[in-house]
Amino acid sequence: MALTVEDRQSFLAEPHIAALSVVNGDRGPLTVPVWYQYTPGGEPWVLTAADSRKAELIRAAGRFTLMVERVEPTVRYVTVEGPVARIDEGTDDHLVEITNRYLPPEKAAEYLTFARAELGPQVLITLRPEHWLSADLG
Repeated sequence: MALTVEDRQSFLAEPHIAALSVVNGDRGPLTVPVWYQYTPGGEPWVLTAADSRKAELIRAAGRFTLMVERVEPTVRYVTVEGPVARIDEGTDDHLVEITNRYLPPEKAAEYLTFARAELGPQVLITLRPEHWLSADLG
């Protein structure tokens, strides 16, 4: 059964790991797990290395897809696809926000130290939701 608009937005707002897919030339799409941020009614965003393959492909394609799922207590998924709304320089505030979304406080500080020292310049890529697929199969 398809989810209501409110249910799919609420589900997407939960801190699931997303599968990000983007066109990859004459190969199958590049599909990688990513952390993302989303507020119901807004535009989801991802933070990634400025020189990453996914950032390069998203810039070239101008659009991408995020898919999140769970298997308990029922199988449920939401897919959102659309054009890039904007690509901005990633900031430390973005890094802190996304880290705190996914990691408990006792792990976040250690990860932030690592990320600031090792990950290099980041970009924030925002998706304008255009197409949605969703279902709860339970």
